[in-house]
Amino acid sequence: MSLSLADALHQLALAAEAGPALSFDLLSMWRSMGLFAKLVAAALGLMSIYSLGVMAERLVTYARASAASRRYVEELRALLTSRKYGEAVTLARELRRGHLPLVLGLAVQEYERGTTAARERGADDVDVIAAVNRAVERSSMRTVADLRRGLGALATVGSTAPFVGLLGTVAGIITAFQAMAATGSGGLGSVSAGIAEALVTTAFGLLVAIPAVMMFNYLTNRVEDMQFDIADSANELVDHFVKEGRDRPFVAPLQASGAAR
Repeated sequence: MSLSLADALHQLALAAEAGPALSFDLLSMWRSMGLFAKLVAAALGLMSIYSLGVMAERLVTYARASAASRRYVEELRALLTSRKYGEAVTLARELRRGHLPLVLGLAVQEYERGTTAARERGADDVDVIAAVNRAVERSSMRTVADLRRGLGALATVGSTAPFVGLLGTVAGIITAFQAMAATGSGGLGSVSAGIAEALVTTAFGLLVAIPAVMMFNYLTNRVEDMQFDIADSANELVDHFVKEGRDRPFVAPLQASGAAR
């Protein structure tokens, strides 16, 4: 019994030595992959390139927006103190890449128009502040929507890339077992190369998904921080306009024309 077992082990060892050496480098795997697996790998490559492009574009956009917003806030304080609203609007147009200039600049412009209309037609200051609030709300929604541009696609890549890779793996395993059934050979050695090639797509899918998910969470937090800055700065600006309107006595057009006489 022991002799027959030893002979069987010896024959298996000789068969393993005589069998072809398996190559597990990526180039050899790519050459031996089927058409469907190659299509899956190509799709994952396109998804990776697109996600990297979105990451780079959003990082550059957020960096420019933060720099422009810091500059605008620093110069806006002096302009509001001296009531140079026209210059504040002009500066906001120059720094339109920032999220705060887009919102605060429109608010200042609306306040300037409202106060002008109040002097000409006798409108109430409360109506001016309400118009400023509506302008802030509209511009905030547009600005935040622009800041979130591309993040949905990045989330889609992060959530679907593993499943795309798994699809290629399943197809590769099916192909490996079909080849084993066609040749009539069995054992792990006959299917190990096919399974290894199939698992490459899963690994590729994970490599695409992990950075996409991490960057999506990071960029989402950046957008939330900028959204908070927009709301906080807009509230401070509206409070400034309210206090300025109370400090400045309102003169009706009839009183102004009577004083001119």
